[in-house]
Amino acid sequence: MITTASEHQVDKVEQMAGGKGHVIIERLLGEKELDGKCGLYAKVTIEPNCTLGFHEHHGETETYYILSGEGSYSDGEKSYPVKAGDVTFCPDGTGHALDNTGDTDLVFMALIIMK
Repeated sequence: MITTASEHQVDKVEQMAGGKGHVIIERLLGEKELDGKCGLYAKVTIEPNCTLGFHEHHGETETYYILSGEGSYSDGEKSYPVKAGDVTFCPDGTGHALDNTGDTDLVFMALIIMK
């Protein structure tokens, strides 16, 4: 199976999780392919001066793999600089946020695994 870029659902979400500006989510697989085991598999873009607000995960985990750009990842207690090649992990029952701190797009893969 293959999906082409033109088949991907792309959503522009304003003030995602209370964040600033908007976040662009390109869903790479749909519910059928994810088979109830994943809540999300997507390429996400946070443009300059935009943020993905702090949000919690319950009954699931979320991993980000940073593809390009620079940002600040917060686990609610501490903030960490992130750049291409970095991986973040948000365990079940915890929360996180991500800010674009650079002057180019912050692009990452997001994977939500259901517990």
